[in-house]
Amino acid sequence: MNIAELKLKISQREKKAVIAVANATDPSIFLAAQAAKEDGLAKFVFTGPLQEVTDAMEEASFTPDDQYHSFIDCSTDQEAAEVAVRLVSEGKATVLMKGMIATSTLLKAVLNKEYGLRTGGILSHIAGFQINSREKILFLTDAAMNIAPELEEKVQIVENAVKAVRQMGIEQPKVAMLAAVETVNPAMQATLDAAAITQMNRRNQIKHCLIDGPLGFDNAISAEAAVQKKIESPVAGSADILVAPQIETGNSLYKSFTYIGGAVVGGMIVGAKAPIILTSRSDSEESKLFSLAMAVSTT
Repeated sequence: MNIAELKLKISQREKKAVIAVANATDPSIFLAAQAAKEDGLAKFVFTGPLQEVTDAMEEASFTPDDQYHSFIDCSTDQEAAEVAVRLVSEGKATVLMKGMIATSTLLKAVLNKEYGLRTGGILSHIAGFQINSREKILFLTDAAMNIAPELEEKVQIVENAVKAVRQMGIEQPKVAMLAAVETVNPAMQATLDAAAITQMNRRNQIKHCLIDGPLGFDNAISAEAAVQKKIESPVAGSADILVAPQIETGNSLYKSFTYIGGAVVGGMIVGAKAPIILTSRSDSEESKLFSLAMAVSTT
């Protein structure tokens, strides 16, 4: 599966997803919304101070379409976040998207006990990368949310990622638990956790995927590297999802894929009642659309 195939699958849906944007005062939001409309991906509800939202639309040369776009005037960032989250919580929108607002402000609304999107499990980040050297999307978790997850948290991170990727269309994703070495070493916690999660998968405690680990990055994505190291595994060389042992590894891989590998990247937070898109102004339009497609495909 590549980005074009993912977008095509979404465009063929009769009922379009609705994306609630918290504080839509960034012109790049409207460039992405226009492209999303042209590709038939989603409808939008934009929240934020109406005059600032209007200014952003004009800067983006965006012409709203009443069939695809609606607006809710909000005076503050906090109000825009609350309104957007409530729209999702009440079923009036299916995806939450960050606009020109601090991530902490948005997540505070997401975690609100009254109207938020908590499920009882942990939230985690999953990123997708379309790399020129690969035909299919490569997924990575968790590069942005969980700093040093313990075993139980890693299980939830894996389950969140598997659920999302299956909803995107990969029926039985292959999951590589990354570590510095491919053998279990009692002095390296990442290898112990990887081995435990692999065994949990084999015992059907973690379902709907194939997991192996510990695996080094090289033999997780390169069949040649796996053969050279004599690793026999249904995952080695063909992983769909890479699971980083901690945020430093995940974040470094994320930036390496993007800045050195030239990948188109998309990302979202999963584990809530609905997917949450966290984009930045520096993201390209192509990356924003990829994030939109990832999120919409899981609804």
